[in-house]
Amino acid sequence: MKDLLDQISLLVRARYPVIQLLSHEEERVLRALDKLSKRDGMALWTWTPNRGLVDPDGKVAPGDGTVLSALQRFATVDGPALLVLLDAHEYLRAADVVRRLRELTQVVGPRQQAIVTVGYKLHVPPELQKDVAIIDVPLPSAAEVERLLRVLARAEKLDIPDELFEQFVQGSLGLTEREIKRMYARILLGGGRFGEEDLGKLAQEKRQAIRKSRYLEFWDRTGSIDDVGGMDNLKRWLVQRKLAFSQEAREFGLPQPSGLFMLGVQGCGKSLMAKAVADLWRFPLLRLDVAAVFAKGDEEQSLRNTTKIAESLAPVVLWIDELEKGFADGGGGEGLGHFLTWMQEKEAPVFVVATANEVRVLPPELLRKGRFDEIFFVDLPNVHERLQILDIHLRSRGRDPEGFDLTALAEDTEKFSGAELEQLVVAGLFHAFADGRSLDDGDLVDASRDMVPLAVTMDDRLKELREWARTRARPASTDRRRIDFFADWEEAG
Repeated sequence: MKDLLDQISLLVRARYPVIQLLSHEEERVLRALDKLSKRDGMALWTWTPNRGLVDPDGKVAPGDGTVLSALQRFATVDGPALLVLLDAHEYLRAADVVRRLRELTQVVGPRQQAIVTVGYKLHVPPELQKDVAIIDVPLPSAAEVERLLRVLARAEKLDIPDELFEQFVQGSLGLTEREIKRMYARILLGGGRFGEEDLGKLAQEKRQAIRKSRYLEFWDRTGSIDDVGGMDNLKRWLVQRKLAFSQEAREFGLPQPSGLFMLGVQGCGKSLMAKAVADLWRFPLLRLDVAAVFAKGDEEQSLRNTTKIAESLAPVVLWIDELEKGFADGGGGEGLGHFLTWMQEKEAPVFVVATANEVRVLPPELLRKGRFDEIFFVDLPNVHERLQILDIHLRSRGRDPEGFDLTALAEDTEKFSGAELEQLVVAGLFHAFADGRSLDDGDLVDASRDMVPLAVTMDDRLKELREWARTRARPASTDRRRIDFFADWEEAG
C-alpha cells in the first residue's frame, strides 16, 4: 500500500481538496489512512452514517451525526488533517451537502487538509468534478500477500517449500485481503498444511470469488494453438510476442504488448484462438461478459472493478468476446471512456484479446492504433485450412484422417466455416453410429450436402465485411491463391 499512501500524500500537498478512494476493502483502506496520518503528522477524523463524526482520539464529536454537521465541524479544524467519509456517495447527492463541500474546497487545501471519501461506488457531483481526484485502490499485491502468508506460516508453524509458497501467493492475487484470509483459514480448518494437495482448494475458492464479480469468469478450459486450423499469419504474430512481457524485452527497447483485436466471420475460430493465446503464453485466462456489463447499467464502475481484478492477476489474458454487444453505435457512455483510457494507459501486463463479428458498428476511436497492437481479419478458411480443420476434428474424435479422402471434401466445402466443418464431422458420426458401422467418406459427403453454410445465406454481408477489412485489418491467414498460382506455374513449366 506504500504507493497508495505516497499518492494520497502527494495529492494533499498539491492541495487537492477532495479525494475519492474506490474500494470494497474499507478496513484495509482505513488502516492505510491511519498509517498515513501518523507518518505525515495529520489528524484523522472519520464519519460514518451510523456513528457520526469521530475525532482523532476516537471520541464521537458533538452534533446531530449528519454528514453536513461533520463538514461544518471540520471547517473549524486547524492544521494538517484528513476527514474520511465512509459510504457517503448517497449523501453527496444532497444540495446542501454539495454546497458545503464547495465552500470547503476553497479553504482545506492551504491548510494541508483533504476530505477523503471511501466506498465501492463512484459518484462525483457535477459541481465538484474539477475538485475531485479519483483513485482506484489496488487489490493486495504479491508483496502484501507474501507478508500475509509468512505471518500465517510462522503462527501455525508451517513449513512451505519456496516453490509452493510462490504458487500460493500467485494463486491468491485478484482477491481482497479478507477473502485471502478466509481462504487460508478454510485450508487450515480442513486439515490442510499448504501442501500440493491444497492448491486445488485455492483454485476452487478463487474461481468462486472471481465469479462474484458477475462479469468475470476464471476460464481454465483453454485450448492448444495446435487445435486451431489455419490463421498462420496470426499464429506467427503471437509466437513472436511470446517473450515480449519479459524484462529482457524491456531492456531491448520493446513496449509491452497491449492487445489483439480479431474481427471476421462467425464460426471461424476467433474465440478458439483467444483461448489458445493463454495456453501459448502460459497466462491465466479471464473472460469478460461485456454484454452483461452494459445490460446492468453503471458501466463505468463495473469496468473499473473488472479491470482492477485483471491487473491484480497480471500477467493475464483478458478475453472480451463479441465486443460489439457493449460498444455498438457509440454506446457505452462513460464506460467506453474508461475502457479506452485504460487500454491506452495500463501498465500491468494485461493482454486484451477482443473479438467481433460486426465491426462496422463499433466507434472508430476503439480501433485506432495504441489501443490494440494489431487488428486481424479472420475470413472463411481456404481449401488448405479446411483440410487442416477436418484433420483436427477427426483426430480429436479418435479417427485416422489418412483413411478418408479429405482433399476432395475440403474442395467441396468452399464456404464452410471452421465451426460448420466440425459439425459436418459430428453429423457424419451420428449417421454412422445410427447404422451401427464405422464412419466413412459417404457419411461426410452426405453431411456436407445437407448443410447450408451461413456464408451462403449472408453472402452480401460477408462481401461488405471483407471490403471493410481489406484496407483496415491484417489477414489472419496467408493468401494462398498467389502461392498456389506460382506452384501450378512451376509444375506446368
